[in-house]
Amino acid sequence: MYKLGIDVGGTNTDAVILDSNLKVISNIKTHTTKDIESGINNAIHQVIEQSQIDVQNITEAMLGTTQATNAIVERQKLGKVGVIRIGYPATASILPYTEWPSDITKILSNTFSLVHGGYEFNGDEITPFQEDEVKDILQSWQGKVDGIAVIGVFSSINNDQEQKVKQLAEKILGPDIPVSCSSTIGSIGLIGRENATILNTALFKVIKLVTDGFLNALKQEGITNAKQYLCQNDGTLMSMEYAKSHPILTIGSGPTNSIRGAAYLSKQENALVLDIGGTTSDIGVLVNGFPRESSKSVTVGGIQTNFRMPDILSVGLGGGSIVRENSDGTITVGPDSVGYEITEKAKVFGGDVLTTTDIAVKLGMCQIGDPSLLSSISDDVAQHAMTIITQILEDAIDRMKTSSKDVPVILVGGGAIISPNHLKGVAQIYTDKFGGVANAIGATIAQIGGEYEKVYQYVDTPRTDAIKDAELQANQQAVNAGAVEDTIETVSIEEIPLSYAPGDTTRVKVKVVGSNH
Repeated sequence: MYKLGIDVGGTNTDAVILDSNLKVISNIKTHTTKDIESGINNAIHQVIEQSQIDVQNITEAMLGTTQATNAIVERQKLGKVGVIRIGYPATASILPYTEWPSDITKILSNTFSLVHGGYEFNGDEITPFQEDEVKDILQSWQGKVDGIAVIGVFSSINNDQEQKVKQLAEKILGPDIPVSCSSTIGSIGLIGRENATILNTALFKVIKLVTDGFLNALKQEGITNAKQYLCQNDGTLMSMEYAKSHPILTIGSGPTNSIRGAAYLSKQENALVLDIGGTTSDIGVLVNGFPRESSKSVTVGGIQTNFRMPDILSVGLGGGSIVRENSDGTITVGPDSVGYEITEKAKVFGGDVLTTTDIAVKLGMCQIGDPSLLSSISDDVAQHAMTIITQILEDAIDRMKTSSKDVPVILVGGGAIISPNHLKGVAQIYTDKFGGVANAIGATIAQIGGEYEKVYQYVDTPRTDAIKDAELQANQQAVNAGAVEDTIETVSIEEIPLSYAPGDTTRVKVKVVGSNH
């Protein structure tokens, strides 16, 4: 039995096949295409051709993709969203879509309504929920929106009003109109959670194209016995059905795949992961085998949100970064890159653009292309450029460290050849021959994940009962995502006291993982 994993990056699309012992049977790195889908098809075809295995023995297929991120950034293929915020009149001073870029607001139709309801932090109703009010709004939106985003004030304490709106929407607009409830999408903080829920709803069209395209790509290669999964941005997987209702969870899955793949290849559980691609270098933190989550709000396509995202620092340095020798003798590196055109434009491949890869070859750090084509580059220029590359990497690593001590670093990515063997602040650098496809390996070895977050008042709900309830809900999320209940285990429990709220109010967050068999 075999597993197939694909990860789509900005420059390369990588694919691997692992056997039942999670040993790499074959791996391939192809260029990411403009339409993305054909690049995925190419990668699947090439990795299967290289492996020479019977495709009927592929039982699982995983995909990590950037298509949701691209859709938001490029304002493409997004659906029209009807936003219902439950919290009138308390929240009327800041309306939905406040501070959104005008171009995406227009695409999403700028359709919203505030209705009575919502909760205080202690669970009391702000105003009574009015069902008829919601019915009238939904009926007026028939044929005008592609999906509904429902946001209730403090729905992280009680989400029953959101669920009522969802039931009404499905009844009035029909089961084909998707509905997102903010209590399953974002964290505490009304506006950030609302923004994340709106984006999630806008991505329903995109995720359908992704899932259908992946299924068709597998069918083209005769892969018909494989269960399909999409990668989440916490280093775990979710079933296609779960992904269709939570497409926003695919945003940021690429870096987390690399972190999980790096952990698997190096056998390390706590380290920094430096993933050097063709255009950027991503630095993430591995904590107990999983990516560290960012504690800050995240901006996606100019929109501030508060859904979970990995703690990643990206810098404009990759294997295709352009090196320039200026008229005053100074050298600059990046942030622009030749990207996937490196095999055509880099000097070592016969092109006319000086890149960081050319510098690495000139200094004897790797053997690719034709080194004789680099004779016009002086040793001084090469050394100066490498000093700048080293400085960029050392500064980035220093920014992600949590102490002054030297830390272990796992080096992965197709552009890892440009990194020096020694970096200031680094205790040891781990590398692996499959490091170039660590992202695809991370997608392939990932488990199915579930996460649940809720605010409890420990004076009313004892701490042990609150944690037990959160674990049960997280387990259910994992089951919904495709995990078998008996295989689920708790990875982390996070408790954050809310000092501004009475009654020993605490935000409890539980993460679990499980297997699909």
